Formats: sequence, structure tokens, C-alpha cells
Amino acid sequence: LSPDCSFTCHYRCRALVRLDCSGPPGASDEDDGTEQALEKDTNVDEPSEWEKAELDQAQVEQRIKEYNNQINSNLFMSLNKDGSYTGFIKVQLKLVRPVSVPATKRVPSLQAGRSGPRTQGVKRRTSFYLPKGTVKHLHIFSYTRASEVIDALLRKFTVIDDPRKFALFERSEKDEQVYLRKLADEEQPLRLRLLAGPSEKVLSFVMKENETGEVNWDAFTLPELHNFLRILQREEEEHLRQLRHRYARCRQKMQEAL
Repeated sequence: LSPDCSFTCHYRCRALVRLDCSGPPGASDEDDGTEQALEKDTNVDEPSEWEKAELDQAQVEQRIKEYNNQINSNLFMSLNKDGSYTGFIKVQLKLVRPVSVPATKRVPSLQAGRSGPRTQGVKRRTSFYLPKGTVKHLHIFSYTRASEVIDALLRKFTVIDDPRKFALFERSEKDEQVYLRKLADEEQPLRLRLLAGPSEKVLSFVMKENETGEVNWDAFTLPELHNFLRILQREEEEHLRQLRHRYARCRQKMQEAL
């Protein structure tokens, strides 16, 4: 670990924890600074007018034909006999926190010395950061809900974190402004894709941490909650240190000017 690392771990868990630190905090955020400044969150309960459109069967069939004629890949939409349709959506994962995946290590049993080399499985979890800009294509139905898309993405990456920690957003660009809207759990992403057409500027999907609204603390384990308290304390101390340093520099410059 780096001398500047403030990672906290129970002494009995040290052998079961492996960290992959990619760099100092904040360094990875610099590239996103411009885009973050342009993004604007909108109300989850206020979809655009075109998203409220209800299509009959003939209109759905016509939209699918138009969609398939506009795309430059083989990710076509297909109409089913029951009136539903299937197709692909592309989801970009923009997660700033590490995710947890299961890991199993075989360790000697406490009885190994008496009854032979028996082993038992110890459940562990490994945390890591997903690469920035990770993109995944999903083949879904027109009735697949946003919550089911999140579940599918977590399964593909074998993430064992609670799905309620994540949210699916629609992203659109208009007048050099980026707009984000959190999708409700029951919204249907493929239906939105069909209504918007294939343009990524008109509509794209992003999965991020679910940070809007009240935090559901019941979704976290007791060790996680204790860790959050330590992290908040460290962040508070660091923020105070930066404020003191800033005011000390201002005071020094004023004294030099006198």
C-alpha cells in the first residue's frame, strides 16, 4: 500500500483482502470534469413528450423498419408474433465506486491436523473498479424493465452488490447541453430506443450509482456502514485541512502585499 493510503481493515481480514489501486484519488476524475460540468439531472417523473407516445401495432412495425434501415450494424430489432419486439440496447457503465464480486479460497480446516488435509470454502468478496467507459450490449424484449436491465448487467459482471445501489439513466444532448434522467424501475428501455431512433445523441443509456433521493441504508451490511462512517470522518478531516491550507495561503499573500 502507498504511504498515503488510509485504507482501514480488520486485522483478521487482511489476508482475505486484495486491493488494486490505480492511482491517487482525483486523478481519474480529471478527464470527466468537462462532461460533468455539462451534465444536468432532470426529474425522474418527467419523461419527454415523445417518450409518452403510444404506438399501435402498425406504427410499431413501421418504426422497426425505419430503425433497421438507419443503423450501420447488424443489431436489428425484430417484431414477434405476439406483438412484442426484441432488440439491442447499449449501456455505458459510469461507476465511480468499486464493485464487489464473489471470490472463494480453499483454506485448511481447523480439524485438518487430526483428520487429514480437509479443506473448507471461505466466502470472500473482491472489490475492483470497472474500467472507465465500459460498454455492454444487451439483447432484451420490449417489455423488459429498467430494473431488469440493471440485474442483467450485474449478472454479466458477476457483481454481488445490491441492485438498488445502481440506477439506469437516459442521456441526451441538446444545444451543447447534456441531460440525464433517471429511469423509473418499470420503464422499458427498448421502447425508448425505438421511439428515439438509433441516434446516440438523442438517447443513450448509462448505469451509475443511485445517488438521487434518500439513501437506502438498509441495503448495506453492518461492516459497510461502519466503513462509511470512517470514510466520512476522513473526508471531513481532509476537507478541513484543505480549507485551513487555502486560508493560510491567502493570509500569507496578504501579509506579503502589506
